[in-house]
Amino acid sequence: VGQEAAANIDKDLMSIHGFTLEQLMELAGLSVASSIMEKYGGKKNEKVLVICGPGNNGGDGLVAARHLWQFGFSTIVVCYPKYLENPKNPYFKALLSQVQDLGIKVSAKMPEESLDSFGLIVDSMFGFSFKGTSARAPFDQIIASINASKAVIVSIDVPSGWHVEEGNKSGFGLREPEMLVSLTVPKTCATKFKGKFHMLGGRFVPPSLAQKFKLQIPAYEGASQCLQLPSYNAARL
Repeated sequence: VGQEAAANIDKDLMSIHGFTLEQLMELAGLSVASSIMEKYGGKKNEKVLVICGPGNNGGDGLVAARHLWQFGFSTIVVCYPKYLENPKNPYFKALLSQVQDLGIKVSAKMPEESLDSFGLIVDSMFGFSFKGTSARAPFDQIIASINASKAVIVSIDVPSGWHVEEGNKSGFGLREPEMLVSLTVPKTCATKFKGKFHMLGGRFVPPSLAQKFKLQIPAYEGASQCLQLPSYNAARL
């Protein structure tokens, strides 16, 4: 779906269907952590860097960091630029406290060590609300430093800096992540994704909402919070 449809889906979830932002963020972050656990569980002893933006995508990253710690990832570092001392959403203060209570290091600055020393970088800077051709400081430099590294990238919903419909058309967005975790339903730019793992998370879509927006939601297995999408499926959702 495109940017407008994605916003309308979220609006309906929180009005007609009674979900709260906090619920959606918790379920999204859990599905991201579950996807990472499923495909990168062997990296538990490697360092994980989670880079959070100022909006809801950043909140998803904070939730994912907490769940990754609970799943046994031993060394997690969270970079939360610009809004560490004064988050835009008061709920993010609670998310920060939950992460810090686990002993996870949270900093407004990027780590001093090489990004190549991290087993995974979780990109939760910008989601489907991103507009423009390039990110503003300090995220423009953060994206450039990630692009210059060899680290494995996991992007949440939309790779940061990508146009929601057209992908990395400006060339200033994040390079191709190895994993993309689409939330609720893949955004149109996911058709441009050529990475190794395209995962779907957000197992909470009511049938009436799926019918209204003509969404074809695949069946999840058992109690799983995520599933892997074949590349040919993404364009049909």
